[in-house]
Amino acid sequence: MSLAIGPHVLPNNLVLAPMAGVTDLPFRMLCRELGAGYVVGEMLSSDPRLKGTRKSELRRNHEGEARPIAVQIAGSDPEWMAEAARYNVEHGAEIIDINMGCPAKKVCNKLAGSALLEDEPLVARILGAVVAAVDVPVTLKIRTGPEPGRRNGVAIARIAQDAGIQALAVHGRTRADRFKGEAEYDTIRAIVEAVDLPVFANGDLETPERCAEVLRHTGAAGLMFGRGAQGNPWIFREVAHFLATGRRLPPPGQDEVHEVMTRHLRGLHRFYGDVAGVRVARKHVGWYLEGRPGGRELRDRLVRVNTPAEQLSLLEEHFGGPECLAA
Repeated sequence: MSLAIGPHVLPNNLVLAPMAGVTDLPFRMLCRELGAGYVVGEMLSSDPRLKGTRKSELRRNHEGEARPIAVQIAGSDPEWMAEAARYNVEHGAEIIDINMGCPAKKVCNKLAGSALLEDEPLVARILGAVVAAVDVPVTLKIRTGPEPGRRNGVAIARIAQDAGIQALAVHGRTRADRFKGEAEYDTIRAIVEAVDLPVFANGDLETPERCAEVLRHTGAAGLMFGRGAQGNPWIFREVAHFLATGRRLPPPGQDEVHEVMTRHLRGLHRFYGDVAGVRVARKHVGWYLEGRPGGRELRDRLVRVNTPAEQLSLLEEHFGGPECLAA
């Protein structure tokens, strides 16, 4: 199923969520290749003092990425948020996404991310300022509310629609829940029924069957994948196939896992440089190897090496070895 965000028609309704420290350019491009219809860049602070930092420059890098280019911004000052939106559009962003879903303490302590759900008038001012500042579509990512007893997702969604937001992603947990327990989808369904925006359901989308059920239950226009894509970029093609046919694709074989991991690591080494690339690759390797035969042992060896050549050599040794082929 395809849908549109403003003038941008997406090839399907499966989206990679913006995750700071995870969805960098190499991972976004890999998920696109494996079936994601749309990806959103890592969160960028609206604080103008951070605009020129190396971290911000890396997160703003979309070289070679398929359109539309989507940039997520975070902050609590409407003027700073508006200026951040303008700056990123000037530097190539074709969609601006606003973060009101992150539960991290370092974000919420600055009254940004999901902390903003406590203050509906401030939400309205931020959304209005950003929409007025740019001529590209503005989207929003939220949670269902501040805490289970105060799920105000429907109210926030109506504010977003009135402000001119053009798509909405909803994680089925409150700020207080962080990532504990199970996501609930009733609030997402209520939001879908309350607004005319495309709504992406997010949270605990780990199997094709669960994805199909969440779409059916919520009536959402699409699905947004976060942690379910970590170490599993194949989830996009697997879910797309299941939604189209009702049948599961076989999981990727060892040769493909090896090829994709190798390509991903090489991309990280190029993007960050040898030292930082090896360090960033370690967490991705851990996600890829979780639950795989010999995965824990290989991960423990990989975290002790310090060069790209050593990382790639250990992968080659593992996936080419008889113990792996027999598994």
